[in-house]
Amino acid sequence: MLELKDISMKAEDGKEILNHVDLTVEDSKLIVITGPNGGGKSTLAKIIVGIEKPSSGRVFFDGEDVTELDITQRAKLGISFAFQQPVRFKGVTVRDLINLAAGDDLNQSQLCSYLCDVGLCAKDYIDREVNASLSGGEMKRIEIATIMARRSKLAIFDEPEAGIDLWSFNNLIDVFNKIRHHGNGSTIIISHQERILDIADEIVVLSAGKIVVQGSKNKVLPRLLSNNDRC
Repeated sequence: MLELKDISMKAEDGKEILNHVDLTVEDSKLIVITGPNGGGKSTLAKIIVGIEKPSSGRVFFDGEDVTELDITQRAKLGISFAFQQPVRFKGVTVRDLINLAAGDDLNQSQLCSYLCDVGLCAKDYIDREVNASLSGGEMKRIEIATIMARRSKLAIFDEPEAGIDLWSFNNLIDVFNKIRHHGNGSTIIISHQERILDIADEIVVLSAGKIVVQGSKNKVLPRLLSNNDRC
């Protein structure tokens, strides 16, 4: 379980980015955080994974105070982060990346299983380099495969739909549905997309650094669609 207690964050110029945010993410839940651009969503994600530290407040994961731990230390505890623009590695193959994420040398069947889960034909990708020859959609799915291989307790995706085509986006929805129904750990997705909001267990609306709406999809989504609160 993730707990954020009284999280505030200020920019170097003193501007308030997050303002006393409290948030609890229960185990085996899919949470979508949405809201206006500049509302603090990406900053909140970076605080959860340890890329940034809050100006005040504490972060707890499985009951442990992880506020002072960096991204590597939190990753060892089972927190994974998928960037808006996945990192590319010259000379590193997809096989290498998944093995690194799993912390083991997986056999061919295991590697193929993870790639098939994200809609990629294993024989076409397993030995390809993770470089500019891969499209944005392919990179997104490979990154998700690595997170699945890590068996993360908490996986965070920052606008996974950014920069990908409709076909790839449709496949992402299928992947997130698989992750959700498998129930392996919790997932937080930052997104404006209605189809991603529609698969959430719970929706959190963050605006001007504050949580303004939070609740089940059935409670929050109709309000968003009628009032356009998420944009």
